[in-house]
Amino acid sequence: MGKGHETRRPGELDEIHSRWGQKRNRRTDDPEYQESWYDEQCGGCRFWIPLSGALGSDYGAYANSASPFDGTIRFEHDGCEVFEDSGSWAIPDDA
Repeated sequence: MGKGHETRRPGELDEIHSRWGQKRNRRTDDPEYQESWYDEQCGGCRFWIPLSGALGSDYGAYANSASPFDGTIRFEHDGCEVFEDSGSWAIPDDA
């Protein structure tokens, strides 16, 4: 497999991050953010599969049929109600 997504113009990855980041389920700046969610982030869930390349540093595919986010790309610091601890933080193989 190649190096993953390669930008074709300056700022492209920042634009992707900004656009995808707006779709987060849990935000630390939300007044209803629960402290327990800090330890239940996508990057530490056994169902989160990091993307390859530069985007894999922050984003991965979610693969849990019990989650409303199954089959979607999620930010590593997001989370949902069906989190299952993987025992470690997932990082892409090519990081």
